[in-house]
Amino acid sequence: MFRTALRNVLAHKARLLMTVLAVMLGVAFVSGTLVFTDTFGNAYKNKSAKSFDHVSVAVQGEGSSSYDGGGDDGEAKRPPRLTDAFLEKARDLPGAESAIGSVSGFTAVADKDGKLVGGEWGTTGSNFYPAENGKDPRYDFTEGAAPKSAADIALDSRTADRTGYEVGDTVRYSTDGPVRTAKVSGVFDTEDGSVLAGGSLVVFDNDTARKVLGKTEYDEIDLKAAAGTSETALKSAVEKILPKSTDAVTGTQLSDDQADMIEESTSSMSQVLLIFAGIALFVGIFIIANTFTMLVAQRTKELALMRAVGASRRQVTRSVLIEAFLVGLVAAVTGFVLGIGVAVGLESLMNSAGASLPDGPLVVAPTTIVVALLIGVVVTMLAAWLPGRRAAKIPPVAAMNSVHATPTTRGLVVRNTIGSIIVALGVVLLLNDDNYVMAGGAAVILVGVIILTPLLSRPFIAASAPLLKPFGVTGKLARLNSVRNPRRTASTAAALMIGLTLITAMTVVATSMSEAINKMAAGSLKADYTVSMANYQPLAPEIGEKLDKLPEVAASSPLRTAYGEVDGSYSQISGVDAEAFGELVSLDFTSGSLAGLQGDSVLVDRHTADEQHLKTGDTVAVRFEEDDKTAKLRIAGVYEQNEMITGLFTPLSVVDPHLSKITDEQVLVKMEDGTSAKAEDAIVKALGDNPAIKIQDKDAISNEIGGAINMMLNMLYGLLAMAILIAVLGVVNTLAMSVFERKHEIGMLRAIGLDRAKVKQMVRLESIVISLFGAVLGVGLGVFMGWAVGNSVADSVATYTMEVPVGRIALFLAIAALVGVLAAVWPARSAARLNPLMAIKAE
Repeated sequence: MFRTALRNVLAHKARLLMTVLAVMLGVAFVSGTLVFTDTFGNAYKNKSAKSFDHVSVAVQGEGSSSYDGGGDDGEAKRPPRLTDAFLEKARDLPGAESAIGSVSGFTAVADKDGKLVGGEWGTTGSNFYPAENGKDPRYDFTEGAAPKSAADIALDSRTADRTGYEVGDTVRYSTDGPVRTAKVSGVFDTEDGSVLAGGSLVVFDNDTARKVLGKTEYDEIDLKAAAGTSETALKSAVEKILPKSTDAVTGTQLSDDQADMIEESTSSMSQVLLIFAGIALFVGIFIIANTFTMLVAQRTKELALMRAVGASRRQVTRSVLIEAFLVGLVAAVTGFVLGIGVAVGLESLMNSAGASLPDGPLVVAPTTIVVALLIGVVVTMLAAWLPGRRAAKIPPVAAMNSVHATPTTRGLVVRNTIGSIIVALGVVLLLNDDNYVMAGGAAVILVGVIILTPLLSRPFIAASAPLLKPFGVTGKLARLNSVRNPRRTASTAAALMIGLTLITAMTVVATSMSEAINKMAAGSLKADYTVSMANYQPLAPEIGEKLDKLPEVAASSPLRTAYGEVDGSYSQISGVDAEAFGELVSLDFTSGSLAGLQGDSVLVDRHTADEQHLKTGDTVAVRFEEDDKTAKLRIAGVYEQNEMITGLFTPLSVVDPHLSKITDEQVLVKMEDGTSAKAEDAIVKALGDNPAIKIQDKDAISNEIGGAINMMLNMLYGLLAMAILIAVLGVVNTLAMSVFERKHEIGMLRAIGLDRAKVKQMVRLESIVISLFGAVLGVGLGVFMGWAVGNSVADSVATYTMEVPVGRIALFLAIAALVGVLAAVWPARSAARLNPLMAIKAE
């Protein structure tokens, strides 16, 4: 039986090629994902291990992290902890070779065009703390020298390369609002994670760093153990002198914690990629099952003869499974090799997109090899098992007389009933509020529709008759051929349907969400611009004062945020310019109005009002968190909140007395002549071309929020393209096998006058009908799923309404038709080249 199976594989090489390709692509995606995440994680782990080479023990504030840049919002309320005095004391401990103090914080650097550098991944400033040898082990200077005064800074080499700055150049930077200038004293290499990911790092001398970053103490103190002293011993010594509310952590623990964090983040990315690899393999199952169903059908007499000469049902099934094993093994090995190329390609793609992944050797783990082989072989054998079992059940006499067992009416009723029940169950689950249940419901619906596709194929293809009528006899033949084997047509179309269902659903939700954000921005803001810090940290009040004095500005107001309790409920309280606020925002009042926002008054969002049973005219007690004092405020109005405008609004005169330091969250600005390049330029110049300041109009706000949605959508399009590609191979495979089965028929058509061009047209039209059937099903299901998901989104986003992107959906259908044309090229050419006489003679 093994020799027979091997002979059959070798005899049907061309027909098994598409199955090999389908499995190969799925395995390549899975193995490529695993190799990429292993390589990515290993490179970061290596970088992490090196970055802690100088740390035996780190002293930090309780609850802080070595990755967050330190700092403590409560510094003004407690005595300093990690001071120079403590650092000296730690350095003098027995077993301590050296100790350095580190501080870090937001530092915006302008490139030569005045634009912010490294904004996406972090713009950080830190200190240079020289050891006894005059070097800081965190930085390896490749050019120039370390900064020595406030007039100097040093840049990381990646930032220097991107901006073109060299030693001696003047650089503009900002840490807390005002723009400063300094000369580049040196360029250094660093293994800081944010820099490796595309951020920037500026180094100041120690005194300047603490001054410009506003640090009264160090964020962290790192000790290096002397030769012969273990980390544990040094940690024990440090713990005896620790200030209150500080922790001592070994360098090994820091490295392990960061490695765990990296592993967790790469694991999440790997899971997302593997989900789409699974979809690609799931689509591939249809192609494999189709291929083996057709191969088995073509060899019915051969299998029947084997049964007649003594082969059992199990042996026949085993013969088909051995063929599947051999095909799967070849595909798995080829797919694994291709997967290594996919991993290299993914890394190059992400680096070209600005991700700046760390360098490291390619990691091919033994588990990746095992998984690739198992997936390729097991998926193929599972897909081939049912056709093999079905063939083995046909009685030998019936099979030898070509009396194939067609599906009974009872069998079709059972199939359609089961499919309908599964679809109904999926709909119930999809309309649930739980995200995981909804995802499960979508999967269940897909399975149910796949079961029902043979039933659905007949009415759809019948409906296509008017479109095929202009093509005459070839159109009629294409339609009849499409419904000749509904199961085969259905399983071929289902592969395309799965990919388009997911793509359409995500497109509907993403488009609707983007439109909701635009409506929110347009409906909530009358202001032309919002001005904030690039890192969304507090903005100096001088910024608002400068903008208010600009002749081009019609109205402006800061949003000065405080936090506190409103009748025991925690809330955000924003101080605003009461006179200008009405010109800058559009609030939907349920009661009261902006006119009442005077003196000791407050506007309350409806959610807070309902929760606290408040109404316009009531007096509410607001306890401010920072000074723990209470103010009694009259409610001037209740408004409908949204994601952009929420919380309590009160005049600046109410908030300011309760703040120890006056800072603004952002400034709203309305220009005399609206938005324009000239108006924005006036704001930029008034603020001194400050790289730390972000100026956004309503479109920019919408794009910033929607940009993440669009980036995710584009990434998912790329991942699902693999499933679509495999579906295309399925259409090619089905048509090729169909042409092979209809040799005799095509020969007869040629003999009675159908020329080669018409034969090609017939096959192409059949391909287009099958592709469009899958596409229409996929688009219809996708729109339905997008609607269901949108209902849950609408509960939290008031402006959300379902938007069907007609243009994109039309594009999807056009692509499906193009898929049909391209998939038919090879089968149509093969059909047209058949010799009529030889084909008529063929059995």
